[in-house]
Amino acid sequence: MSFNALLVNRSEDKKITSSLETIDESQLPDGDVTVDIDYSTLNYKDGLAITGAAPVIRHYPMVPGIDFAGTVTESSHANWQVGDKVILNGWGVGEVHWGGLAQKARVSGDWLIALPASLDSYQAMAIGTAGYTAMLCVMALQDQGVKPEDGEILVTGANGGVGSFSVAILAAYGYEVVASTGRPEESAYLTELGAAACMDRAELSEPGKPLAKERWAGVIDCVGSHTLANACASTKYGGTVAACGLAQGFDLPATVMPFILRGVTLAGVDSVNAPVAKREAAWDKLATTLKAETFEKVVEKITLSDAIATAGKLLKGEVRGRVVVDVNA
Repeated sequence: MSFNALLVNRSEDKKITSSLETIDESQLPDGDVTVDIDYSTLNYKDGLAITGAAPVIRHYPMVPGIDFAGTVTESSHANWQVGDKVILNGWGVGEVHWGGLAQKARVSGDWLIALPASLDSYQAMAIGTAGYTAMLCVMALQDQGVKPEDGEILVTGANGGVGSFSVAILAAYGYEVVASTGRPEESAYLTELGAAACMDRAELSEPGKPLAKERWAGVIDCVGSHTLANACASTKYGGTVAACGLAQGFDLPATVMPFILRGVTLAGVDSVNAPVAKREAAWDKLATTLKAETFEKVVEKITLSDAIATAGKLLKGEVRGRVVVDVNA
């Protein structure tokens, strides 16, 4: 049986090409669970993989797509039966193992979690890895005792997928959110998601002081580099910064001063290899915290054939919020 998939290849001269291909099911990689995919998404990492802008993919050919939701069609794994509705996020899928930008996937059953009963496949991918990562960041702040009454929470890269969901989740929990964005024309969108105020990312993106005026009770940073350093430098005594992204860069031009003089915690948030129990906790919270109308504010739906062109726009910062891919359209 054949199916459609987005396939990324590299030629002998190391040129990266991406194309929509028809693939036989026998070509699927090893795994103990086969899934008919309903929806996948297009994330920043997928954009890098599809365009070849960064060496995300470890071997070729590769089907990109770091997440998906669908229905189990074959299983030799004890946890999963034919007909089960499942979600996958991370685990190197789309990088070292064929991913979700296809109509079928074969993966390890250890990588799957059950689709929450209150969500359908579309809603799960409207949330996707971005929403799941955002919830992990919020959980990191809460684990460190950051409460709504402690003061403002900064979200950097707020127009992106993780940032948008971070704003919405924090607002739903009663936090006062300040959204940092490079697109001030999107302030109304961020306010609608729940931001109490917006600020220009330029205030944070240049080299700053080792210690700045204390402002933030907590931070969710999707950007890295100088932005993360400045966020740490302006976090209140005992506050927490949850770092999950590197849109500005993977460097951290900071000093130890916020950490040893103000007791600031820098909490790294990894969504790729998070243990199953943490994943399930995050998805349970997402299923009960976010309202359906939030999905519509955040999501753009495209077809599999649109994914290549949209990947380029995503890397240029021309895409707001989330991109859900209907792989069967």
